[in-house]
Amino acid sequence: MRVAVIGLGVMGRVAAEAAKAQGHEIVASDPAARAVDAAKALAIGFEVIPENAVIGADVVLLFLPGPPQIRAVIPKLIPKLSDGSVIVDHSTADPGTAEEMAALAAEGSIGWIDAPVLGRPTAVGSWALPVGQTEGALDRARSVLDCYAKAIYEVGGPGVGHTVKLLNQMMFGAINAMTAEMMATAQTLGLPPARLYEIITASQAGTVSNLFKELGARIARDDYDNPTFSVKLLEKDVRLGLEMARKAGMEPRLGRVVAAMNDEAIAGGFGDRDTSSMWLANLTK
Repeated sequence: MRVAVIGLGVMGRVAAEAAKAQGHEIVASDPAARAVDAAKALAIGFEVIPENAVIGADVVLLFLPGPPQIRAVIPKLIPKLSDGSVIVDHSTADPGTAEEMAALAAEGSIGWIDAPVLGRPTAVGSWALPVGQTEGALDRARSVLDCYAKAIYEVGGPGVGHTVKLLNQMMFGAINAMTAEMMATAQTLGLPPARLYEIITASQAGTVSNLFKELGARIARDDYDNPTFSVKLLEKDVRLGLEMARKAGMEPRLGRVVAAMNDEAIAGGFGDRDTSSMWLANLTK
């Protein structure tokens, strides 16, 4: 299949590489200057203008920062796509955006899937994808998604995939915030965070999650400036999760605390750093 990848950041790159390895023809588009070099390194096609990248594509993969970028690009892509092609949104967005974009796509006889990724870039090939879709869209795109996902879950119509992802991101935010607070407290008490990380991860304690292992490892090696996931993106995801919950009549309590900690970290200059850096934001308060 011919596959267009719109957004060649960390996640887009590994997905493009995995799909290419399975024989798909890949053309990418991303406005960042570094994206040209990334495309060359992957030996894939590249177009500066996303509309040009999707011409002739059977499947379009979106790896974009959030709803504003999705809403801006979809109306430009649809006129360039052929009937029966499928847009797969792997970004993290709100259910309402997916519902509206799916309706636009349907007007052009284009299939829609929202399949935000559950998994880190290093786990490509083992990702889980909760899928919200228009009828029959997954059947047409599955051979591409199978290149980088181990588990695909059909959860409903457009937007339901994003519902699952935002709930997951709220939990991510809570684990990240508690890790930050714990490490800052340890440092304040005179216990080096790296030593605390070593002790906890060597144990059989129920607190040893994969996320804690990754956050703690970055803290131990003081590595924040080449982010796997930035504080700004976490802030966006948690904020969208809170908005979703409130629309459903819920008022999250822990979620509000997590959101406030994210805001404080961004105000302190940590927005573009890895989320593990938030323990430093706690120290500077």
